[in-house]
Amino acid sequence: MNLIDKLKIIINAKVFLKILNKEKINLCVIESCTGGYLSSILTSFSGSSKVLDFGLVTYSNESKNKIAKISKIKLKKYGSVSKEISLEMAKNILKFSKKKNSMSISCTGIAGPSGGTKKKPVGTVIVTICYKKKNFTFHKKFFNLKRSSFILKTVNFMILEGTKIIKNVHQ
Repeated sequence: MNLIDKLKIIINAKVFLKILNKEKINLCVIESCTGGYLSSILTSFSGSSKVLDFGLVTYSNESKNKIAKISKIKLKKYGSVSKEISLEMAKNILKFSKKKNSMSISCTGIAGPSGGTKKKPVGTVIVTICYKKKNFTFHKKFFNLKRSSFILKTVNFMILEGTKIIKNVHQ
């Protein structure tokens, strides 16, 4: 990913924060394959504390079970990189938020360079956004990218989709 792409992510993140702030939306983030990079980018801006309630990294299945409250049975049945687990991650963290107007974003995927399978190759990512009692789950494939580029593409995707969802709800 080049410098222009990185700048786009920064600009997109700033726009996302501005919209969250304008609409008084409380953001809760639970990341796996991005390792907290979405939270890191958002908190690099002054004023992010007005909208970012918390960011969690549940990288292992054990942390997904203990922190995100995903049952071991579901993790075994669907695998950690699945729409079912991403959805449950996003739904469950909303329960931690005490604020009424909250949005959650979750992601789980395979950043590589190893760990993929034929069914779930390296570059697979599942993102779920929950807002206003609606759930939006996206299955993306960012193939042939270095690990760092995969993470940046995933974070940018989460920011852009979160922005679109807010705009669609508030228009």
